[in-house]
Amino acid sequence: MLASGAGFGDNRRMSGHIFTRRRLLGGLAAGLAMPALVTAARAAQPLDAVGDFGLDPNDQSDQSSKLQAAFDAAAGDGRLLLLPGGHAGFAVSKLTIPDGLHVIGLQTILTTPGDARLALISGAFAVSIEGLVFQANAPETAAGVNGLVEIENSSGISFRRCGFFNAAGNGIAATNAALTVEDCDFEGASAAAIHSQNGQGFVIRGNRITGADNAGIRIWRDSPGPDGTLVSGNQIRKIDWKDGGNGQNGNGVSIYNADEVIVADNRISDCAFSAVRINSGKNCQIRGNICLGSGETAIYSEFAFSGSVIADNTVDGAATGIAVTNMDQGGHLATVSGNIVRNIAPHSATNPDAQPVGIYAEADVVVSGNSVDTVPGAGIVAGFGPYVRNVVVADNLVTNAMIGIGVSVVQQQSPGPVRVSGNLVSSAQQGIVGMEWSKVVSPDLAKDAKRYPNVTVDGNTVSR
Repeated sequence: MLASGAGFGDNRRMSGHIFTRRRLLGGLAAGLAMPALVTAARAAQPLDAVGDFGLDPNDQSDQSSKLQAAFDAAAGDGRLLLLPGGHAGFAVSKLTIPDGLHVIGLQTILTTPGDARLALISGAFAVSIEGLVFQANAPETAAGVNGLVEIENSSGISFRRCGFFNAAGNGIAATNAALTVEDCDFEGASAAAIHSQNGQGFVIRGNRITGADNAGIRIWRDSPGPDGTLVSGNQIRKIDWKDGGNGQNGNGVSIYNADEVIVADNRISDCAFSAVRINSGKNCQIRGNICLGSGETAIYSEFAFSGSVIADNTVDGAATGIAVTNMDQGGHLATVSGNIVRNIAPHSATNPDAQPVGIYAEADVVVSGNSVDTVPGAGIVAGFGPYVRNVVVADNLVTNAMIGIGVSVVQQQSPGPVRVSGNLVSSAQQGIVGMEWSKVVSPDLAKDAKRYPNVTVDGNTVSR
């Protein structure tokens, strides 16, 4: 029980000092404010690469040592480093970007003659780079260079509002790394604009990628496993396949052995092969993308994939719109829903084996709620030869196709069930047909379905 008058706010005399609640709180506030004031004062004094380290905008000779000294000092002291803009560029190469560096430029151009990487980030954490342009002046001399900027065994790395031009190899080449690449420009890479090998959490968002020789973005792993990369809101165009092959090159976004990758809300155009290609990825989602003018299959899920979600994309112009294939390699389990596929080409300029098909599905796939228009082949196809199992083709709209819906009815190797129901096929030369390989053997599968015990056809509307 408190003695009379001994309550909150009561004055107490201790060791010759008067302590009040107000004085105590005031002292604490002052003590807490002091480190904040020191930190604010320190943060208000960024380092100037020109004034503090002698970087000379008018000097066209190699200034790598000066810029390296500025990087090291800024990172070591925890201070922001400022680089100037508005000049022809600083000639540098073989820079090492240290742990904790935060540098901001005004579209400051860092150029390399091309025979070596421009910068390396290795074993670093919390590096932030804004407003720098990394550029190779003579990439043809640098065939062995992996990337303009190479990153390994690092995390918390970010590039914002940067440029990567004329890369011999990749613009950014990262191994075992977690980083964010946002609002950056890439042009002229001789391999890929961005290559991630064994990524630990990549975010690639809102970038502009143009004119890469072999790939826009590669998300690859040495062996199958979780990756978790997010690729969203990017513009990717004019991707070539100069190193050849039948699909490993020429893709806007290439996913290989990488699980749990999301590719969403990108605009991808004029790729020699695919806008988005999944090879052996698990639980990947391809959604909301606009895919224009693909040279082969616009969206491809192939080989040992499983759990692909392909939804709400627009495909306009391709040799094949969407393909989910390779059950013989373990490829299975997908949904293909809500997509618009239109203007399929009669053949592929890059792969003569590609067929003019809107949507193709093979094993454990639901194809539902899609709109397919203008196909000089089949709008939707379930299986090829004996390669068909557990395919549902339901509630789709197919217009202006040579064949509305084709189902493989080859009876060898016990084909799995196929159900075709609730679809509307309009203005097709043939409606819903049975196919043995590429040959139509049943021009009206609804009438002939009893001949094929694995096939169910009901509730469809076919009009010509």
